[in-house]
Amino acid sequence: MINKLVASAAVAVRDVGDGATLVVGGFGLCGIPENLITALVQRGVKNLTCVSNNAGVDDWGLGLLLQTRQIRKMVSSYVGENAEFERQFLSGELDVEFVPQGTLAERMRAGGAGIPAFFTPAGYGTVVAEGKESREFDGRMYVMERGIVGDFSLVAAWKGDRLGNLMYRKTARNFNPMAATAGKICIAEVEQLVEVGELDPDCIHTPGIFVHRLVVAPRQKRIEQRTVRK
Repeated sequence: MINKLVASAAVAVRDVGDGATLVVGGFGLCGIPENLITALVQRGVKNLTCVSNNAGVDDWGLGLLLQTRQIRKMVSSYVGENAEFERQFLSGELDVEFVPQGTLAERMRAGGAGIPAFFTPAGYGTVVAEGKESREFDGRMYVMERGIVGDFSLVAAWKGDRLGNLMYRKTARNFNPMAATAGKICIAEVEQLVEVGELDPDCIHTPGIFVHRLVVAPRQKRIEQRTVRK
């Protein structure tokens, strides 16, 4: 039977080359493929384009790739937690495409569904719409956005089987299901590997047909801003 399990994160990202476009799941530090990101840092690939809701923080997540200057362009919605991102952007070292959050999710979903473009009202009349086609539907103006298809997608799941079926846990689902479908090659890291048939079919969030490689890796549950009662 099909077995998509590989030995390590380093093996999983072995063919990610310079200039690749990566669609990366996660929201803040929740549900990010941290082991796959670390493996890319160690490989030293350059000039990456990363499509992700944000760039993590300075010392974790995609922030690690920013520190090592391995990212050339970020396509993101929110970058407020990363000082190095801000510095590189303001100094002109980093190309940034800001995308409304819902639009970014839909661009990933559309790319994975084979939809080349769609119209949305989000961003019309702002800098987001500059250079893009606009059209009126039923008396309201919309902006055309392109679907996103990356060379690779990197996602993190709670449970998976060797066929590549994935289940995400609670809010860690976030962008992961859309990101998984938007890469020509999908690489997933999971916390728990289960036997084929153990996952309830109704609870599978990403079917194995979308997943090409799977690695079981320990994960750190980092928190961006820890708040405690005074």
